[in-house]
Amino acid sequence: MEQEYTIDNSYLSPEAQKRKKDLEENPASRTNHMEYMDGMEVLDSDIKDKVRAAMQSYDYNAYTDADVRTALANAKQGHCGIEDFKALLSPAALPHLEEMAALAQKERLAHFGDCVYIFTPLYIANYCENYCVYCGFNCYNHIHRKKLTEAEMEAEMKVIADSGIEEILMLTGESRAVSDVKYIGEACKLARKYFRNIGLEIYPVNTDEYHYLHECGADYITVFQETYNPDKYETLHLMGHKRVWPYRFDAQERALRGGMRGVGFSALLGLDDYHTDALATALHVYYLQRKYPHAEMSISCPRLRPIINNDKINPKDVHENVLCQILCAYRLFLPFAAITVSSREEARFRDGIIRIAATKISAGVSTGIGDHKEKYEAHEVTKIDSVQKSVNNSAQTDDGLACANNGSPADAARACVNDGSQADAAHACVNDGSQVDAADAGDEQFEIADNRSFEEIYDAIRAQGMQPVLNDYLYTEEYHN
Repeated sequence: MEQEYTIDNSYLSPEAQKRKKDLEENPASRTNHMEYMDGMEVLDSDIKDKVRAAMQSYDYNAYTDADVRTALANAKQGHCGIEDFKALLSPAALPHLEEMAALAQKERLAHFGDCVYIFTPLYIANYCENYCVYCGFNCYNHIHRKKLTEAEMEAEMKVIADSGIEEILMLTGESRAVSDVKYIGEACKLARKYFRNIGLEIYPVNTDEYHYLHECGADYITVFQETYNPDKYETLHLMGHKRVWPYRFDAQERALRGGMRGVGFSALLGLDDYHTDALATALHVYYLQRKYPHAEMSISCPRLRPIINNDKINPKDVHENVLCQILCAYRLFLPFAAITVSSREEARFRDGIIRIAATKISAGVSTGIGDHKEKYEAHEVTKIDSVQKSVNNSAQTDDGLACANNGSPADAARACVNDGSQADAAHACVNDGSQVDAADAGDEQFEIADNRSFEEIYDAIRAQGMQPVLNDYLYTEEYHN
C-alpha cells in the first residue's frame, strides 16, 4: 500500500482497524481488481485492450528533439497523430513548451473561439463504500458524512441558479446503498428546473441505469479512471466496487449507449507516471470518439490535492509546466474535445491556460455538502473588492500573474506556470468557517486552490478579452414535460 496516503485510524473500532490493516498489508485479502462483481454489465469492446497495449509499448524517454520537431511540424499542418502526441508528452518536448502553446492556442481559437464555459459542482452526498487511499471521502476517513434531502438539494440549486450559473455538475460519494440511482435521478429532475445543462460525476452504473438518469434530465457524465495502470490501480483502490478497473474503464461507453449526449474522461495526475496516464486518457477519448462520432467528448487534468486528515498528499512531479505541456498536447491531438481545468489549480494558472488550451472552468466551487448558501453570501459581501482585485491581477503581465488581452501565447504559457513549483496547499480552504452549519454540512472531498466566486471568475474572463459562456443548448418544452 502507498504509505504516503496513510491517515489516522485511532477512531476506528478494533475490528475495523484490523480489516483496514489487512487490506493495506496483505494483497491476498483483496478481491481481484480485474474481475467483475455481481450485477456489473460487461461490454464487448476492444478499447481497453488498445489503450493498454499503447501504454505498455510507450517509452517516452526514447523520443528525441528531432521527434518533437517532427510532431510540431505535423501539428502546424493540422495532422497531430498518435506518434506525434506521444512525442509531445515526452520529456524532450518540454523545452518546446512555448511553441506548443502557440499551436494549441491556434487550435483552440479555430474550434472554440474565445469562449470559456462556466459550470459549478454540487456535491449532494459524501457517503462512500470504497477504500481509495488518497480520497477524502474514503470509507475509513473520519469525516462528517451527509446526504442532502430533496428540499436541501433544491435550496442549494436555487442559490447557485440565482448567482447566474446555468450548468451544474452533481456529484456523490460512491455508495449505492445511500445514494442509489433513484435518488440521483430525483436530483436530476430537480436540477432541470433550474439549469440548462446537467452533468453527473457519480459511481459507474450499467447502460440501463444511465438511460434512466438521462431520461431524468442528465446530459453528460464524467468518470475519473484515476490511473490507467491496472497494477498501480490495485494498490490504491483496496475495497469496494470502484476496485474493479475494467468496469470503471467502460463507464463512458455504457453512458453513450444509454443515451447521454456527452462523456468526460480523466486520470488523477500524480497517482502514477503522468506520461502514460496522459497518453491513456487521450487514447481513451480518441478511440471512443471514432466509435461514437456523434458524442461530445471532454477531458480533465486534475492533480492530486490534500484531503482532510492528510495534508501531505501532493501532485509529486506533475509541476505546473508539466501540466501546461499535457494540456497543450491534449489540445493538439484532440482539437474538438472540451478541456476542463478545475479549482484544484491556482487562479493564476487557470486564468492563463484558458487562453491557450482549456475551454471550461468551474466557479463558485464548494466540495462540501450543503454549504453553498453561506459561501455565496460571504462572497456577495466582499464582491466589489474581490472582483476589482481579480481584474487588476488579470492585467499584470510583468509579474507573471496573468495574461493581458494582447499577450502572446508565449506570454500566456509563462504566466500560467509557477516556475515548476507545486501549489501551496496550506492556503486552500477546508473548514474555513464558510459552511452553512458547521455541525450539519458534510466535509469536503479535497482542498481547492481557487475559491473565487462565479462573479469574480466571470469578470476575470472578460478582463482577458474572452467571452464567458453559461450555456449554448436549447431544450424544447416537450423535454421539460
